[in-house]
Amino acid sequence: MKNIFIIGSKGIPAKYGGFETFVENLTEQKKNENIKYHISCLSDNYEEFEYNNARCFNIKVPNIGAAKAVYYDILALKTTIEYIKKNNIENPMVYILACRIGPFIKGYKKELKKMGIPLLVNPDGHEWKRSKWNAIIRKYWKISEKLMIKYADLLVCDSRNIEKYIKEEYSQYNPNTTFIAYGADLEKSKLDDNDKKIVEWYKEKKLEKKEYYLVVGRFVPENNYETMITEFMKSNTNKDFVLITNVEENKYYEYLKEKTNFQIDKRIKFVGTVYDKELLKKIRENAYGYFHGHEVGGTNPSLIEALANTDLNVLLDVGFNKEVAEDGALYFNKEKGNLANLIDNMDKYTEEQIKDYSKKAKERVSKEYTWNKIIKEYEDLFMK
Repeated sequence: MKNIFIIGSKGIPAKYGGFETFVENLTEQKKNENIKYHISCLSDNYEEFEYNNARCFNIKVPNIGAAKAVYYDILALKTTIEYIKKNNIENPMVYILACRIGPFIKGYKKELKKMGIPLLVNPDGHEWKRSKWNAIIRKYWKISEKLMIKYADLLVCDSRNIEKYIKEEYSQYNPNTTFIAYGADLEKSKLDDNDKKIVEWYKEKKLEKKEYYLVVGRFVPENNYETMITEFMKSNTNKDFVLITNVEENKYYEYLKEKTNFQIDKRIKFVGTVYDKELLKKIRENAYGYFHGHEVGGTNPSLIEALANTDLNVLLDVGFNKEVAEDGALYFNKEKGNLANLIDNMDKYTEEQIKDYSKKAKERVSKEYTWNKIIKEYEDLFMK
């Protein structure tokens, strides 16, 4: 039996978040009975529970701002090592998601090495580029990334662009890397168009099928909401722009309100969050088009879900996004008027043009990004 300890996601059951979605699917769709998962979960207690046949262990972390995620990973790793020792766990492996605890990893790596436990790390995207952090925190993330890469036995990259960056940027450590992407669910929503859930949601939000553009994700500057909102306001479309995101007590939301005056454009609709998976899938399927403005990170889960569910996808023209979608999407840049013109053009697309993009996007996901494929690759890796 291989015992795989996964640290760094907020835990399961998943709500939003790439790592959480990954861990949920990895445990739920497990094929190999010789693997036992142990998942750390961010919580306000230290309870343990079983979910998807995985052992989930809660880690209680005080609310200490930006350092909370760092402290959580350290406590989860410390708890994992203690558990392995106390219970004489056979064939353990530690997989840390993201490079948050680099300055603290050396001692833990020494201990893991002594116990014969391999340390795997998912380097995630460029956390040090995120504009929500101040200069000091960004410097910390960069140093942390460097040290996690130095001490990892294997780096599991979810993007070939990230893998290339690591090999070039940290060549002095001769990093050992492998590429395994994120996955997506290609099945259609279980809800039909007359289902009470979707009908009532549309009624409440004053929306109609195929009469809106959509974005789903964290409301942060590096996802380029400012560009998308500004350009949408410039466009002549009669369709709505639906933003499924949490903006409560969000300073960036207030900043954008002041900067763009989006509240005067009735087409722009912030509709809160949607945690019901089937409902969210149906909302994606019924969107006329999907905007994806992420420019920091690797293979973004919300992008793969959009390609799997939405007919027209409009992505920021960066390497991470092009690597995933290839010719199954349209691309915009941050030049003034670029996205606005694209929106006006898309509004005139024929059914054939839309079907062509949709077909290419689904084929891309089907070939490279099914959970079936991703989980098999992970299980093969863990069993090695």
